[in-house]
Amino acid sequence: MTKETFIKINKLSKDEQKLAVESYDALTSVIDQLRSKNPEIEIQETQERIKIPLSALKFLNEILKAMSQGKPFSLVPVATEVTTQKAAEIIGCSRPHIVRLLEDGQIEYTKVGKHRRIKFEDVMRYKKNMKKIQKQNIIDIMKSDEELGLYNS
Repeated sequence: MTKETFIKINKLSKDEQKLAVESYDALTSVIDQLRSKNPEIEIQETQERIKIPLSALKFLNEILKAMSQGKPFSLVPVATEVTTQKAAEIIGCSRPHIVRLLEDGQIEYTKVGKHRRIKFEDVMRYKKNMKKIQKQNIIDIMKSDEELGLYNS
């Protein structure tokens, strides 16, 4: 995967986050008023006017929302395939663990020669599912602790 197809913002400065909050609020308000599928935006610094698909403007708004909340985000083309090492980094586990998940059929993959390739969206689907299971496990543990009187509110 090249740098052109994978952009990751790790940590925002306080100024960037503040600007993102302001930009998100303003853009949300503007998007609600738009009627065109290809609105024109103006870059104030150069006075250049650019037509942009409304869907791209909405996507920019989602990026600003994540930034305003201080959340890191990634931009990856949907059809991108990743290596087992990259999948491990995304999920936060070891490469051998990813290989076990693949061979157990928990994540789909294809083989290119002797190398495994995994669709990015499959990695993200697995990660989202694991987060959901983890959240439910925490809720179950808290309920169990409450029933045993170990949890004081």
